[in-house]
Amino acid sequence: MLYRAYQTNTDLLSPSRLAAQFLGKGAWDSKPDRSASRRIAAALDVYAHMRLTHTRPDYGITSVQSEGQEVAVHEEVTLVAPFGTLLHFRKDTKAVQPKVLLAAPLSGHFATLLRETVRTLLRDHDVYLTDWHNARDVPLWNGGFGLDDYTLQLVSFLEAIGPGAHMVAVCQPCVAALAATSLMAEDDNAAAPLSLTLMAGPVDCRINPTAVNKLATDKPIRWFERNLISRVPWPHAGMMRRVYPGFLQLSAFMSMNPERHKEQFKKLYHHLVEGEFEQAATIRNFYEEYLAVNDLPAEFYLETVERVFQTYDLPRGELTVGARKVDPSAIRRTALMTVEGERDDICAVGQTVAAQDLCTGVRPYLKTHHLQAGVGHYGVFSGSKWNTQIYPRVREMIHTAQELH
Repeated sequence: MLYRAYQTNTDLLSPSRLAAQFLGKGAWDSKPDRSASRRIAAALDVYAHMRLTHTRPDYGITSVQSEGQEVAVHEEVTLVAPFGTLLHFRKDTKAVQPKVLLAAPLSGHFATLLRETVRTLLRDHDVYLTDWHNARDVPLWNGGFGLDDYTLQLVSFLEAIGPGAHMVAVCQPCVAALAATSLMAEDDNAAAPLSLTLMAGPVDCRINPTAVNKLATDKPIRWFERNLISRVPWPHAGMMRRVYPGFLQLSAFMSMNPERHKEQFKKLYHHLVEGEFEQAATIRNFYEEYLAVNDLPAEFYLETVERVFQTYDLPRGELTVGARKVDPSAIRRTALMTVEGERDDICAVGQTVAAQDLCTGVRPYLKTHHLQAGVGHYGVFSGSKWNTQIYPRVREMIHTAQELH
């Protein structure tokens, strides 16, 4: 019923938003002035873009600086699965660089949220990305997709890339990435990653619990299933599929700091009125990405809440994939790096570095930890400190692991 109500409301507002989008173009096309028509056009533009979308934005990475020159980048599909595509950002260069699989979160936004992370990694690496599909677009006959499926999909993606790859996991998939690496190590899989970088991920949420962690433990899992799971309505391809709607996840994110978002939309309006189009474009582009939501399969969401945030299966040694128990001590030849942000209020300091203690089979010289001062959650994988302080350390670890093999 919740999703149907949301869809009905969206359908009713769609004509007015389309009209506002058309009429609001005057805020960008006309010369700067403070006339009534200019203010109306600016208000219409803001209204038109204060809306959720459910389509993945473009990555827009067409070239990158690599080895001192600008090289073209081509977005190619390596493997397609029902719930995700393995994308390859192939560069027009003959240079042989380390292959990196970037494991993106499946948490309400599209993998394009890691656009800057991809662009930075492309400087010195051959980059692949887990491009997760919107669950509401996946037909019901494709079955479910839980935490085990995510883990095994990472294994499948690494096998498609082939031996010699490295894996970088950002936030939520750190648990699945560590589990996948453990299983591959135990199986002596040739495609096991040469290095594993875990960035701001909830490996052990018992450490320094945040507001997000406490929210997950305040209610039993049945409450989450009863109140947050909906069925996809007609006419979407995934009709009747049980999902955790992306609009609910976004609402939760925005409710953490509503005044900041209100202020940004006010700034957008004033920038348009004053003709400050560059500043306006920066805000608009951010929200076009931020308001593009991705529905999660219900199985994946509920299992993540329960097994990662409530029962702490991985750090307790109880995490399983199918009938197999995950044993991080089986990892021996994969170098391990953990990265945390000092001001991270989503995944607190200590939660990610806990992986170092779980991987007892990895020799000390293959282990690295970096705590970045002055950054929050998103600053770990985007922004100036990611580019100038965190990334050089990640690059050094990956290239060192490459040489050791």
